[in-house]
Amino acid sequence: MATLQIAANGNSLTRPAAAAPVAPAVMSPLRMWAAVVGSTLGAFMAVLNIQIVNASLADIQGAIGAGTDDGGWISTSYLIAEIVVIPLSAWLARVFSVRNYLLVNAILFLIFSVACAFAANLQQMIILRAIQGFSGGVLIPMAFTIIITLLPKAKQPIGLALFALSATFAPAIGPTIGGYLTENWGWEHIFYVNLVPGALMVGLLWVSLDRAPMNLKLLAKGDWPGIVTMAIGLAALQTVLEEGNKEDWFGSDFIVRLSVIAAVSLTLFLIIELKTANPLLNLRLLVRRNFGFGIVANFLLGIALYGSVFVLPIYLTRIQGYNSEQIGMVLAWTGIPQLLLIPLVPRLMKRFDVRLLIVVGFALFAASNFMNVHMTGDYASDQLFWPNIVRAIGQALVFTPLSAIAPAGIEQENAGSASALFNMMRNLGGAVGIASLQTFLSKREQFHSNILTNSVSVFEEATRDRIARLTGYFVNHGVSDQALASHKAVVAIALKIRKQANIMAFSDTFFLLGVALVVALLATLLLRKPGQLSGGGAH
Repeated sequence: MATLQIAANGNSLTRPAAAAPVAPAVMSPLRMWAAVVGSTLGAFMAVLNIQIVNASLADIQGAIGAGTDDGGWISTSYLIAEIVVIPLSAWLARVFSVRNYLLVNAILFLIFSVACAFAANLQQMIILRAIQGFSGGVLIPMAFTIIITLLPKAKQPIGLALFALSATFAPAIGPTIGGYLTENWGWEHIFYVNLVPGALMVGLLWVSLDRAPMNLKLLAKGDWPGIVTMAIGLAALQTVLEEGNKEDWFGSDFIVRLSVIAAVSLTLFLIIELKTANPLLNLRLLVRRNFGFGIVANFLLGIALYGSVFVLPIYLTRIQGYNSEQIGMVLAWTGIPQLLLIPLVPRLMKRFDVRLLIVVGFALFAASNFMNVHMTGDYASDQLFWPNIVRAIGQALVFTPLSAIAPAGIEQENAGSASALFNMMRNLGGAVGIASLQTFLSKREQFHSNILTNSVSVFEEATRDRIARLTGYFVNHGVSDQALASHKAVVAIALKIRKQANIMAFSDTFFLLGVALVVALLATLLLRKPGQLSGGGAH
């Protein structure tokens, strides 16, 4: 494995070197693409395991005896471990070598995927999911790093298109797979589904990546203060975001303490990274125009990408009464078109300015959310079909060009930091988005419920007439007590009001997602063409 050469100047020596898998000049095209396909397959499975489990969470909770509140930790533990390990991956790959690091974590991911199916209680499931998330989280940034350090510039759009399948297609198709397996085979099979593609992934990485010696001396020279403060800060922040709405945010001492820990730890991390000679992450990359605005757009993309996958199933369950398989079939139309379109995106990138593709993609993604702002009680799978198709086209057009242009001009020795920051911020955007949307939904439902309730008065002729007709309905259907029938009529009206308030809250939530994507579009307008950037290396 070729050693990455770093220019002998002061600035370069302060930047953490990325793990260069193999110098393209000494690697055959077949082995090069085997490494890319194997690593992107791993990233796909790592992202898929977030949504595939969420689709079956209720069934898992019932099987292992977890309460509704505590069961959320089945997903939270995975997400915390994943978001902590992503920034560490470039450095750990240098310590243990890319081949060893990827293969060991790929195998651990498969082992603990199967182990999750045998968890007997909540405590076991949380521990196993955390280890699965820690090993799976490695696969995401390493796939991105391999693409931008191994592939020639002309081939990188194809590699990034493959990576886009993990970032946008996997979250969309996850509920479909999870719902089908849970309804027809049992929840355990959502973990077994990793085995066949996982075995293929391990095989491809085994034959494609060169052996290289480990560099354990780097452990002694590691940025340990940065690692510790980052791990504590990100873990605390992720927990706050996942549990905040359930715990009433800052009304909970637990959330307040964790928020203080996150704020202090992440502030110290920023100070350490900017002052140390050999930082874990080169945060100075964020001041580069394309990378900085690309990170902003990617963060907002994460909010909308994971937020929409979070909101739609809740709407279909709460308002339409769909089961997990029916929800999966609705969401399938946000995934299937992407599978067809993403392979075509590299060709479009050759014909059109990549910034134009990103703008069109964000515009379509935003439009798909604005199409859902006038929802009614009859708004179900048929009405969601075209918004989901438009969303799928938008997502397919956004991710690959954005992944190509954001790190354009970044030197190869900084590819690891760029990969870690780019992927971490998208995942963090997803966590922020889901947490924000949970609270937003609750607040807007209360707001609309108060307005609708105030407009329904027993002094209104229409209200009294409605109560009388419902009372008559219940009397004619087996309720002999007139007072009980009248009470049931009032309850029915209250439930109708609450349902309508919920529908209006979901409409507001889709509008908010659309606004976030418009802001991402504006950030995209500030990007420069890759040819206008100085620097080289990875691009």
